[in-house]
Amino acid sequence: MGVGGVLRDRNASLYLGAVVVSSFGSGAMTLVAGVWVMTLTGDSALAALVTVLVWAPTLAGPMIGAVIDRIGRHRAVLIATMLITGAVVLTLALASWLWLILAVMLVYGVAYVAIFAAETALLPTAVPAGLLGDVNGMRMAAAESTKLTAPLVGAGLFTAWGGGAVAALDAATFGLAALLFYFLKPTHAAKPATRERTRVRDGLRYLADMPSLRRVVVSAGVALALAGLAGAMTFALVDEGLGFAPAFVGVLAAIQGAGSVVSGLVSGAVLRRMPPLAFAALGLGLFAVGVLLRMTSVLPLVLIGTALAGIGLPAPLVAASTVVQTDSPPELIARITGTVQLVMYAPSAVAQALGAALVGVLDFRIPLAVVGVLGLGAAGRAAWTVLGGAEERPPARAAGS
Repeated sequence: MGVGGVLRDRNASLYLGAVVVSSFGSGAMTLVAGVWVMTLTGDSALAALVTVLVWAPTLAGPMIGAVIDRIGRHRAVLIATMLITGAVVLTLALASWLWLILAVMLVYGVAYVAIFAAETALLPTAVPAGLLGDVNGMRMAAAESTKLTAPLVGAGLFTAWGGGAVAALDAATFGLAALLFYFLKPTHAAKPATRERTRVRDGLRYLADMPSLRRVVVSAGVALALAGLAGAMTFALVDEGLGFAPAFVGVLAAIQGAGSVVSGLVSGAVLRRMPPLAFAALGLGLFAVGVLLRMTSVLPLVLIGTALAGIGLPAPLVAASTVVQTDSPPELIARITGTVQLVMYAPSAVAQALGAALVGVLDFRIPLAVVGVLGLGAAGRAAWTVLGGAEERPPARAAGS
């Protein structure tokens, strides 16, 4: 168990290696795509459209998950999706047309949803159940660690050789990640869903019928929505609250990322000692306290609050991923994952848009105070559910049972 157990497990190590490689390339490419569009057009709205295109396919998560469940061969889906996406991204090394960049980023978004659903479905067939919490936590740590370096590398390559160089790097990381997944060998195969029983709504229905799963997923969705609203206040916090140059946002991002890495590394051990919903509540509480400290605009408190937010935010996400893997029927897991992505990430996009609108008309402290209070309320509600004994986790059931 723990980090040592994960590193000794061949499949878990291969999986984490693939995550590090692909996250590094994706982190560089998603940053550079917006900068590239801004450089070509000078239009900040078009540059912002890149992020919208990457996240928009989340709305189709249940449908994409249904297709993956019908195929059933999750490792093959992962490898094929990565190779195809790498080939599509590589076209940007040959041409830098605006429409092509936007089209590629839309494909990127579809691939992200498919890869996440297939990964979630593959892991329970390749990694012992006792390691799933550790693997999910270390996955979060690995992905967050790449955010500390990938944007810098991407920006450097773009400045020196242009966007085509970053596209080539990203395509190469997709290829290497696909190779690592090729060497990953599931210990047992997941049963593919039959055409007659592969319905898009099955994931939503299962989520609605399983209170233990639903509560953790909703907690994660609340956490991401609050993080989206709070994140929109960051530039105002740095400029108006601290009086620093915009570049200081990078310092805060690094501190939060470091906190997330630490959180990911210990998540598995904590999940073995408390129910997933309790872990989600703990993370929400830490995140909320961190946001309230940032509201003070006192530099030491802002730095401490940023670290606390970084430590707390991954907890509900890791808890949700682990519960999906342990409590979902194998033939439904991709559909459930697609639905979970929709529930978790769609509110975040709305909250970010709301935050962007509010930051120009309200003092940034007001939205941060709202986020802190709502976060503490959500954490308290989840903790009350656990303490009240309502958190029961029935075994995963077969589809249609």
